Amino acid sequence: MDQLELMRKLTEIMDNSHAGILSTTDHNGIPHLRWMTPVLLRGRKGVIYSVTSQHSKKVGQINQNSDVTWMIQSRSLDQIVTLYGKTNILNNPSIKSEVLETVGDKLTMFWTINEDLDEFVVLETVIEKAVYFRPAKGVLNKVNFV
Repeated sequence: MDQLELMRKLTEIMDNSHAGILSTTDHNGIPHLRWMTPVLLRGRKGVIYSVTSQHSKKVGQINQNSDVTWMIQSRSLDQIVTLYGKTNILNNPSIKSEVLETVGDKLTMFWTINEDLDEFVVLETVIEKAVYFRPAKGVLNKVNFV
């Protein structure tokens, strides 16, 4: 499996599930996991995006340690992609608009919790490596991006 095939599989899974788990690490080295709504943007290969409040704990954790892990799986759990990379926190109006156009309608819970439209940032994870796993079939593919 190469990067292109991995990204194709990831797109299919994300189009179906619309959710993933993001793991960050705090200043004590303790991992923190939370459900997120990740998206891929057309023309930006090897990068995954999501939005969060600029005041969230995960932003502070990423500022201290940009290494993150994403786990994204199909609804039936027959395909799982784990992504490892570094995350940038973006507050650029252009990228915020682009990400919102792609994911905005899937953020019902986010907007319920975060009412101020100006209070969010974009998390941009540059994928360094990925693992594609099909548990029932015993398929495990590792793909390096760097």
